[in-house]
Amino acid sequence: MAAEETNKPEAVAIENVAAIFGVTGLVGKVLARKLISNPKWKVYGIARNHDHQITPIDQTPSNFHFIQCDLLNPLQTQKRLSLLQDVTHVFWVTWASQYQLDSVDCSDQNKAMMSNALDAMILNAMALRHVSLQTGMKHYVSLQGPFDDIKEARYYNEECPRVNPSCNFYYVLEDLLKERLNGKVGWSVHRPGLLIGSSSRTLYNFMGSLCVYGTICKHLNHPFVFGGTKKCWEETCIDGSDARLVADQHIWAATNVGLDDHGHAFNAINGPSFTWKEIWKALAEKLGAQASEEGTFSEDFWYSKAMADKKQVWKQIVAEAGLVQTEMDNLANWAFLDVLFRCPVKILGTRDKVDGLGFTVRYKTVDSILYWIDCMRDEKLIP
Repeated sequence: MAAEETNKPEAVAIENVAAIFGVTGLVGKVLARKLISNPKWKVYGIARNHDHQITPIDQTPSNFHFIQCDLLNPLQTQKRLSLLQDVTHVFWVTWASQYQLDSVDCSDQNKAMMSNALDAMILNAMALRHVSLQTGMKHYVSLQGPFDDIKEARYYNEECPRVNPSCNFYYVLEDLLKERLNGKVGWSVHRPGLLIGSSSRTLYNFMGSLCVYGTICKHLNHPFVFGGTKKCWEETCIDGSDARLVADQHIWAATNVGLDDHGHAFNAINGPSFTWKEIWKALAEKLGAQASEEGTFSEDFWYSKAMADKKQVWKQIVAEAGLVQTEMDNLANWAFLDVLFRCPVKILGTRDKVDGLGFTVRYKTVDSILYWIDCMRDEKLIP
């Protein structure tokens, strides 16, 4: 008996405690999985609704604790989050999407969410060392126009000025964070481009939209069409951001002692540029759909119109393939796909800052998309 006890692995002491706001989202799930795989981390995952797919195994690990909380409810937030007195790192990867982007209401709602959370935690979490905020590359542009017809792509770095005039809730959250931390706690801001990951709880879900569309095309034997502008088809217009890379960057910035002396903003992008024309055929092949050389691109094709009557088709696919029960709208946002492939501005960034500071994670965007198609199949979200 003594020999058996001697061979038992010793318990690893917890060194860091994370609070992940938005743990059921594209990046939140990946971030949670990465942290709970390290026994030195304890993780509180916070979201308004529970998602049973936030952990990679059937039984929740002992170092992960889910907290259901509506951050727009100040009393509930205070009651449930004031108990998290051991938190050392906060990861804010959530946002309120009830109102239109670039609206005052959207800014006010997102500010209220973060303010409620900080009110509940800052005075109680005495060991808090870092707050990591995720926003996006739309920090650098306004989608309200007017738009300049610039032939050469502009690549934005982290020091580019804010767009004026613009009501961007990203700015509001950054300013609130700096004000509340007041130089006493380290912070970082992470700006991904087109997020690539798997989630059934994300409004602007590119992978979900792409995969549902490709699956329906295969099922109905329809061509896999890129519906958008010629510029978006042929030119480099947006950066891909693998959810794994964004999560790695959050952890890197939050735990890198050399960065934690003051605040930093980082572009969180894959690295190599791409065009949809270059990778579209590979995406079609992965999804088992048709992408002919002649019929692949169409400026007249709109996803919101073409897919408007396909809800019953998706239900049939889910039933026949034994997939997780989802409505088409849980995974796909056709209006978002239409906007993405017709975006009037190029949203591109540099990696000079993170590269220079030693962040080495990179992905080719086509590889990211193919990887997450496999993940969605493993999760039985698509056949």
